Amino acid sequence: MLSRVADAIYWMNRYMERAENYARFLDVNFNLSLELPPDISAQWKPLVVTTGDWDLYKSLYEEADKSQIIFFLGFDEKNPNSIFNSLKNMRENARAVRPDITREVWEQVNSLYYLVKEESDKKLWEKTDPREFFVEVKKGCQLLYGIFDATISRKDGWHFGKIGQLIERADKTSRVLDVKYHMLLPDSEAVGSPLDLVQWAALLKSVSAYDMYRKEFGKLTPVNISEFLILDKVFPRSMLRCLIHAELSFISITGSNTGYSNIAERKLGLLKSQLEYADINEIISSGLHEYIDNFQMKLNDVSVAIFESFFSIKNFTNNNQVNQ
Repeated sequence: MLSRVADAIYWMNRYMERAENYARFLDVNFNLSLELPPDISAQWKPLVVTTGDWDLYKSLYEEADKSQIIFFLGFDEKNPNSIFNSLKNMRENARAVRPDITREVWEQVNSLYYLVKEESDKKLWEKTDPREFFVEVKKGCQLLYGIFDATISRKDGWHFGKIGQLIERADKTSRVLDVKYHMLLPDSEAVGSPLDLVQWAALLKSVSAYDMYRKEFGKLTPVNISEFLILDKVFPRSMLRCLIHAELSFISITGSNTGYSNIAERKLGLLKSQLEYADINEIISSGLHEYIDNFQMKLNDVSVAIFESFFSIKNFTNNNQVNQ
């Protein structure tokens, strides 16, 4: 497979996952804002912090205003990670590899893009309940997940797409957990309060984990929730499960059943092993924020290594020289 094709499919899926995550975060946070006491006002800033866009937001806007944050994360063209820009970039990557994807995938990509474009052009979200838009984006992305899985052959392109999706998913799960644990509560006295429980429930809903968590553990506790989102091997959005299946896609691409064949596989394998042999009590006692911060840095290193190993022009040229 050409490096440019693999790169485009990888990023098409990352942007798709990013848009779906943002829509879910906004939907859950909007519902949470309706349930909280009127004197609790600091719930929208953590949402922007979760996405990693706080510095950009501060440079553009003065206050963490609810409607401004919805615009910033949903439609702002100055925010490269907004839902609008994510779906726009997803479409551009899909266009670049149009012969390598199916008609059904392309039609759904277009449908999603024009949905958000119309919403943005007409500012419909200001005139109606914005939750309707968030739900439509979530449904549209989830339908695209299904179409991609149901119509694309399990060759290198499909696996590069899954790697992109899983890397993005692991990153967003880690960010949501970190922000809740590190800064969301107004003060330490609120720990264990009804407000605390409402926010932990909202965190689980933000990663579509509430029902599966309650089935597994029942009672909401910070330790169990952290363990479920970091170390669970079967929940689709846990950090460990994402890395396990990303590694399986690497193996399918490279054929290296033992060891590793490039730096990206090595870095991903090391990070996966770090989680596989971790204990949640040791993580909590040594500092959950520090642990997640370290995870995010290493996941970024994996992303850079993926580019260097598979997508960079230098690597592509070197491989051609070897093959000649």
